Amino acid sequence: MNDRRRAVAAWESLFRAQHEIFDDISGDFARDELSQAEYDVLLTVTRGPGNRARLRDITANMLISQPSVSRLVDRMVARGLIGKCSDPTDGRGAMITATNEGVAAFRRLAAEHGRSIAERMSVLSTDELEQLEQLTTKLRRTR
Repeated sequence: MNDRRRAVAAWESLFRAQHEIFDDISGDFARDELSQAEYDVLLTVTRGPGNRARLRDITANMLISQPSVSRLVDRMVARGLIGKCSDPTDGRGAMITATNEGVAAFRRLAAEHGRSIAERMSVLSTDELEQLEQLTTKLRRTR
C-alpha cells in the first residue's frame, strides 16, 4: 500500500472534486423535464442496441437500490419515456426500451449536459483527461 496519508488526501481530493463538479452541472436538470435519475436510465438504454437494455444492467449503472430503480422505471413507463417487457432470454428479468419521446427528451438534455461537462472539464488537457479516465476506471475495477 502507498503512504496512507497520501491515499486519504487523494481520496478526499477526488471526492471533493466530484462533489463540486456535480453541483456545478446539476443545474442542467433543474431546467428540464427529466430528473438526473431518469437521464441516467435513458443514458444506459439509449446506448444499447435498438435503444434497449436489461433492467439489471440499468440497476448496475445506477447509484440507487434495485427497488428504487424499479419504481423509477415504472414511473418512466407511465410517462411514456420507456417501455418495459419480459426479457426473452431471462424470464425473471425485464427489457427496457426507450420510446421516441424518451429518446428525444434524452437527446435534448444530453446536448446541454454534454456542453456543461465539456466546459467544466476544459481545465484539463487531452492527456490529462485520458489519464483521469484511466485512473478512475482502474479504481472502479477494484471492487
